[in-house]
Amino acid sequence: MTDREETRPRDYSAPVERLIPPELAGLRLDQALARLFPEHSRTRLQTWIRDGSVTVDAAHADVKRRVWGGERVALAQARAARDDAYRAQPIALAIVHEDAAILVVDKPAGLVVHPGAGNREGTLANALVHRAPQLAALPRAGIVHRLDKDTSGLLVVARTAEAQTSLVRQLAARTVKREYLALVHGAVTAAGEVDAPIGRHRTARTRMAVTARGRPARTRYRVLERFDGATLLAVTLETGRTHQIRVHMHALGHPLVGDPAYGRRTRGASPLARFPRQALHAARLGLVHPATGLDCEWRSPLPEDLRAALARLRR
Repeated sequence: MTDREETRPRDYSAPVERLIPPELAGLRLDQALARLFPEHSRTRLQTWIRDGSVTVDAAHADVKRRVWGGERVALAQARAARDDAYRAQPIALAIVHEDAAILVVDKPAGLVVHPGAGNREGTLANALVHRAPQLAALPRAGIVHRLDKDTSGLLVVARTAEAQTSLVRQLAARTVKREYLALVHGAVTAAGEVDAPIGRHRTARTRMAVTARGRPARTRYRVLERFDGATLLAVTLETGRTHQIRVHMHALGHPLVGDPAYGRRTRGASPLARFPRQALHAARLGLVHPATGLDCEWRSPLPEDLRAALARLRR
């Protein structure tokens, strides 16, 4: 093998060793590690096992290997590759809450959350790493859920691995409370819910759609205010699928005002014609604090563009 063909070695932290206690006998290796290292999610531990950063009695092991008690497990956490690190950038953030475990950010419309193709810089992740450099050591800079670029409002970020695991588990258990304010086309007559699976659109691969082969998704909504040609809704999520509210409102026949992918064109002098983005705002966020165990809730007022649109509709 030439030097050019050699694979660059991974960068690992110093291994942490544990003995498998007898009460974990019979569990799969990933299940046992989740008990021994509760600060890490099982998905992350499975990745480290497959990467070779976990050994059992000094030998590499498979995720599905059974443990019987007495084995010595060594875990060397794989550090993020330098090529994947987010560049710190001094981007202003509206911080609603900050402590040693979490950050709650009020994201403005137009700010991308995660770097991606064509958006390697100028994102929320870049701003977070600048504000708290230790976040560079966490997957996705501590971000555990996302908002679309043109959706405004509240988003929680973990500052430690323990907090990130706790928040991911709360999201999986559907105990995180998220309420959005959505301005939709048409007259919504009463409260209701949409229970319809969401998956990738069959032909437009950048869009999502209600499809029988999709993942379960449930959205509840209630009417806050009605206007001529539009309705303001309070929307709560039981699941967190990509574009969930936008897709479900479209399927309901009441797409979001200003939505470029799922909305409808509005012509003439209507106030709805001038709104530049999907009219969606993450207004309330509730969760159990990962460090204190206390119930916490934060609220975000409507941003100026939505307030102005509602004022025009009321006139």
